Amino acid sequence: MEKNKRPDWDEYFMGLCHAVAKRATCDRGKSGCVIVCDRQILVTGYVSSPSGLPHCDDLGHYFKQTVHDNGDVTTHCVRTVHAEQAAICQAAKRGIALNGATIYCTMTPCRTCAMLIINCGIKRVVCEYKYHAGAESEEMFATVGIKLDYVNNETLKY
Repeated sequence: MEKNKRPDWDEYFMGLCHAVAKRATCDRGKSGCVIVCDRQILVTGYVSSPSGLPHCDDLGHYFKQTVHDNGDVTTHCVRTVHAEQAAICQAAKRGIALNGATIYCTMTPCRTCAMLIINCGIKRVVCEYKYHAGAESEEMFATVGIKLDYVNNETLKY
């Protein structure tokens, strides 16, 4: 008889990120996140448009170009709120404190999400993959003492 292998807590919450990401309304970044404290789920979030506004699935993408310091130009869909932002907003709407929590994300949070995570008092970030533009977020987390762990060292680029 084969023994049941229970996932450890990081595996468990990362698996929930995948389930949450299925609700995403932008096919470019099917991302989800779960915020927990003391192994209890506080809130979840996924990529979608702000409440009451049309989704990419309805109208298509709303692209903007960004010119980076090194001259590279990237195109981003700006119709949506990031999964981390959505979860933090849910916590604010429900009056849920995030101080001392852990956030599980499908990839390294962007710079803006990293700043929100820092100001919420989240103490640990667990990412499944590295984001190709995540170096600045990694640096900010290190500077303020937020623990950053990766499940997989592969870098996603999209």
